[in-house]
Amino acid sequence: MAGKSVPGVVEIPKGTRPAGPAEGVYYIDTGDCQLIADQDNSTGWLLRINGVMSSHIDLADPLLLEFEYMRWMSALVESRWPPESKPKLRLLHLGGGACSLARYFHAAYPEARQVVVELDGKLAEYVRGWFDLPKAPMLRLRVGEAREVTETLTPQTRDVIIRDVFAGAFTPRSLTTREFNRHARRVLAPGGMYVVNSGDAPDLKNAREDAATIADTFEHTMIIADPAMLKGRRYGNMVMAGSDQPFDDDPRLTRRLLGGGVPAHIWDDAKVRAFAAGAPIRRDPVELLDPMETVDVP
Repeated sequence: MAGKSVPGVVEIPKGTRPAGPAEGVYYIDTGDCQLIADQDNSTGWLLRINGVMSSHIDLADPLLLEFEYMRWMSALVESRWPPESKPKLRLLHLGGGACSLARYFHAAYPEARQVVVELDGKLAEYVRGWFDLPKAPMLRLRVGEAREVTETLTPQTRDVIIRDVFAGAFTPRSLTTREFNRHARRVLAPGGMYVVNSGDAPDLKNAREDAATIADTFEHTMIIADPAMLKGRRYGNMVMAGSDQPFDDDPRLTRRLLGGGVPAHIWDDAKVRAFAAGAPIRRDPVELLDPMETVDVP
């Protein structure tokens, strides 16, 4: 009935932000999200977006990452840029959620400058109100569509681009094509790293196409995933990365990945290309292509 509140739904007055996290369902621009208190951690919160678990935040410890794939991503970035060297990294996050990784990297690299691109403006407002996110300019939340924003960015202005955007179980196709990957590469500085969260079913069709398209754009690639996922035995996530610089054979990274709650293996460039062999390279629809881009380039 109009005018009545919906049970379990938290209503925030228009133009205001929540003053800290509170359990409940919240309406957002793209549907709804649910904030859930972590029953095993008094300072932890889970965020579910449109029925899919998206993020975990520990308000007391930004360096605690509950999701395995986020731990793999952070380990990979730290392998190339050890935090003790205090690099002034420039990170672009495509997909925001609760900004778990952005909080982590701010704690690991206090001088890093980060931009999180989030499609849902209302969600971005809520996350700012719920969690202790770093203030601009150290962390800026930019509301917009990930591809459109990426295409506007100045070349060679980011060291790390993280793609973690999902519509249901998969990343929108427009963020997985050769043309988009080339935009990402253009925005990366020399030695930069493009890191993606690639979700897939046991047939690994999506993962092979993702890997093939990334390998088409970048000279050097790698995959991090647990053995069951690599063998196509379950639904799950792979972390893929591309760069113009080789990924070091870092024994510390190997030990760190094996020591997690879900031990992960690394596939080097040769294994990635063998895995992707024969898979189609994704392209934009013909009507979206620039006339100069319609001819395949080796």
